[in-house]
Amino acid sequence: MGYLGVDTSLSGRRWVGPDPAVERHAAALAQTTQHPPALCNVLAHLGVQDVDVDGYLSPQLRDLLPDPRSLKDTETAAERIVAAALGKQRVAVFADYDVDGGTSAAQLINWYRHFGVQCTLYVPDRIDEGYGPNPTAMSELAAKHDLIICVDCGTLSHEAIAAGQAADIIILDHHLGGETLPNCLAVVNPNRQDETGDLAHLCAAAVVFLTLVEARRVLRAKGAGDGPDLMSYLDLVGLATIADVAPLIGVNRAFVRQGLRVMARRERPGIVALCDLARVDTAPTAYHLGFVLGPRINAGGRIGQADLGARLLASATPSEAQALAQRLDTLNSERREVENHVRDAALAQAEARGLDAPLVWAAGDGWHPGVVGIVASRLKEATNRPAIVIGFDGDEGKGSGRSVTGIDLGAQIQKLASEGHLSKGGGHKMAAGLSLTRAQLEPAMARLSELMARQGAGDLGPKDLRLDGILMPAAAQIELVELLEQAGPFGAGAAGPRFVMPEVKIQFAKRVGSSHLKLRIGDGVGASADGICFGAFDTELGYALENHGGRLVHVAGRLDINTWQGRQSVQLRIEDAAFAGE
Repeated sequence: MGYLGVDTSLSGRRWVGPDPAVERHAAALAQTTQHPPALCNVLAHLGVQDVDVDGYLSPQLRDLLPDPRSLKDTETAAERIVAAALGKQRVAVFADYDVDGGTSAAQLINWYRHFGVQCTLYVPDRIDEGYGPNPTAMSELAAKHDLIICVDCGTLSHEAIAAGQAADIIILDHHLGGETLPNCLAVVNPNRQDETGDLAHLCAAAVVFLTLVEARRVLRAKGAGDGPDLMSYLDLVGLATIADVAPLIGVNRAFVRQGLRVMARRERPGIVALCDLARVDTAPTAYHLGFVLGPRINAGGRIGQADLGARLLASATPSEAQALAQRLDTLNSERREVENHVRDAALAQAEARGLDAPLVWAAGDGWHPGVVGIVASRLKEATNRPAIVIGFDGDEGKGSGRSVTGIDLGAQIQKLASEGHLSKGGGHKMAAGLSLTRAQLEPAMARLSELMARQGAGDLGPKDLRLDGILMPAAAQIELVELLEQAGPFGAGAAGPRFVMPEVKIQFAKRVGSSHLKLRIGDGVGASADGICFGAFDTELGYALENHGGRLVHVAGRLDINTWQGRQSVQLRIEDAAFAGE
C-alpha cells in the first residue's frame, strides 16, 4: 500500500514513504544531533551517519578535493599547459557546445589571460560539424597553434586527433572512453577504461579545474608564482556540475556549494549579465543554475551560434557580456518554440509505438538537432523509460538520448556503434548522442530496446513519488528551509526533500496566469501554509484541487522561500495531491 494509503494520486502516482530502517535511522539522528526531525529524515535517506553530519552539512573543498595526480596523464597535461603559458605559445581551446564545454573553455581562457596569452576558441557547429573534434577543424587549428586543448570532448575522436598532429593535443574530458585512446600528449578523463572509476562522477569542468590545480603546483615548482585565483573559478565548476546533471556526491557537493558562494559575489560579468536579464534578484541557487542559467547558456549551441555560451562565460567586460546575454536570451525563447513543436510530434509518435516498452523513441524529418536532447528528456520524464529522439536531414539522422537511474545508456550506445548499428555514438550513463542512417534506424532501435530490457528497463513501473515524511503546516518556517538547504545541493544522485502535509483543508485557491494555482492550506487547529502548484492546469491536478468541495486533502511537494517586494515567506511547491480517505 502507498504512503498514507495513496496508491493512485491525483496525478496517477503511488506515494512511497521512507522505509522503516530509514525512519529508525532518522529518529536516532534526531536524538544524537538535536536537529529537527524533517532534516534528520532527509539526512537518513541520504545515508549520512551521525558522526558525519557536521561535515556533510558544511562540506569543505579542502577536505574533499581529490589529488589531481590520481587521474592518469594529469601531470603531463599540467606541465604542457604551463609551458604554453610561460612561453607565450599559441593555444587553441576546442570545446563542446553545452554548458559543461563552455565553462571548461572559460576556465582555460581566463587562466591563460592571466599570463597574457589570448586563446583561440573553437566550438563546432552542431548541425554542420556535429559533436566533438573533426579532422578538418583539427588540421586547420594545428597549422596555426602550438597546443590544442579539447574540453568535454575528444576521447573517442581518433581520426580527428590524428589530423591535428602538427600541434600538441591534450584532452580534458569525462565521457566514456573506448578500449584505445587517441594518439595525443595526454587524455585526462576519469571515465577512461584504465581508470579506477572513483572519480567517474566528475563533469568536464571539474576535470579542467583539477588539471589547473596541478598546473598551480607546477608553477610553484618552477618559481613562477601561483597563477590566478582558482577558487574564483568554482562558479563555473558548480554551474557545469548542475547543468550536466552530474551526481551530487563527494566533491561535487562542495563544488556546487562553494560555486554558489562565488556566484553570489557577482564578479563574473557573463553570469551577472545573465542573472540580471533572467531577473534572478536573489543569491543564485542550484535551481537557478539548472533551470534558469543553464538553458540560456545552452541556447547558442542548440539553435544559434555555437560559441556564444563560452564567449559569455569568458567575457572580461560588462558591455560585451550584456550583449552576449541578450542574444542568448532571445535564442532561448526561439528554442522553446522549436522544442514545443518537436515535443508534441515526438510524444504522439512514441504513444502510437507504445510507452511501456523498454525504450521509448521517436524520429522525424527536419527535427532540429539542437532540441532532440531536451525532448528526449521530456519523454523520459513522462514515461520513466530511457528515451531516444532523432532528427533526420535527408538520409542522415542525429539523435540524443536520456536515461533513468539504474540504466546505463551511454555504454549501450557505444556498444551499438561498435557493432555497426550506428554511424557514431557515445556518452555517459544518463545521456548519449548518436548518428545513423535511415536504413540503420529500425534495426538500431530494436537492438537498443533489447539491451535496455536486459538492464530491466521494461520492468519499470509508473514513476513513484518518493516522500521524506510528514510535515505539518506549523513547521513550515524559514529557519527549517535554511536548515534543509544545508543538506543540499539537491539534484542528480541526491534527491531534494519532499514532504506531505496530511489531511489539510484548502482555505483559498486562485488561478495564477493560465496554468498555475495558488493555495492556502490549514491544519484545522489554527496553523496554515501557502502553496503554489506550477503548471497545475496542464493536467487534471489543478482542476481537482480547484474543485475540492471542502474535502480534506494530502498535499505533497517541496518547501522553498518565496521573495516578493523584499519580503520572504515559506511556500510549498506542490507536486501532487490526493484526497484523504479516497
